[in-house]
Amino acid sequence: MENHKNVTEFIFTGLWQNRQIELLFFLLFLLCYLAILMGNSVILFTITYSHLIEQPMYYFLCHLSLMDLCYTSTVIPRLIRDLAATRKNISYNECMTQLFTAHLLAGVEIFILVSMALDRYVAIVKPLHYMVIMSRKRCDMLIVTAWILGFWHSIALLLMVLSLPFCGPNLINHYACDIKPLLKLVCKDVHVVSILAIANSGMVLFAIFIVLLASYILILYSLRTRSSAGKRKALSTCSSHIMVVVLFFGSSIYIYILPAGSENKDKEISVFYTVIAPMLNPLIYTLRNSEMKSAMHKVWSWLSLRVEVSERIL
Repeated sequence: MENHKNVTEFIFTGLWQNRQIELLFFLLFLLCYLAILMGNSVILFTITYSHLIEQPMYYFLCHLSLMDLCYTSTVIPRLIRDLAATRKNISYNECMTQLFTAHLLAGVEIFILVSMALDRYVAIVKPLHYMVIMSRKRCDMLIVTAWILGFWHSIALLLMVLSLPFCGPNLINHYACDIKPLLKLVCKDVHVVSILAIANSGMVLFAIFIVLLASYILILYSLRTRSSAGKRKALSTCSSHIMVVVLFFGSSIYIYILPAGSENKDKEISVFYTVIAPMLNPLIYTLRNSEMKSAMHKVWSWLSLRVEVSERIL
């Protein structure tokens, strides 16, 4: 506690300094958050209460939707509150909690996306061995591994920040507690810490992104011997994953690959992976997916029937 004795709270600058624009975006982000809650909850409910939960791809999609719900709930509610507030303050302890939780959940989500890419690779490149390789036990292990790796990433980041002295000022040029805007407030040289932060976040993100791109290139290469129908189905599934990966990783790499002292549009670009990507994920995975649309129709028809029967009994 000695390191931050002069700073007991931080104040966010927010996305904009214009009051009218902030009130306009208060309504916009509120609608976006409701869309995120609704879209991801529908996917969770549909997969959990249908036969799709038995398929590895949808099992991972279910966990991805859960991560989107949890991750956005660590950032967006406070962002919405601050857009309507005149003073955007957060205590030191709350800031550290948000930093740890957001990076934990984002880390888990990244490794779930890796698991989904692995699933598509095995399904398309090694279809005869698919059910053996992607067994439920192995899928469970991949999810557990995602949580372990996410925890290692976030706890390393948290311990790094906790060891730094914050003597003032306490104005964070952002709408959330994150490593780069916090490093700008540290009252000592942060050159080494900045390099460690880039290694922990930026370089890891970039390496995973390259691996994911390589896996999709191999998948596309293996499709050249498939029938037209097989190609269309595989491309439809893979294109959804590629869109999500590019949207999430593109904005994240831009932010975390650059050093803390550099001047860029971090807080504006971060909206892509904190708000836009989680909002678009349900649309990307359902609009072009006939299995999901069919399962949604069956589950919601069953639910409507249950409600109707309950009303008649009452």
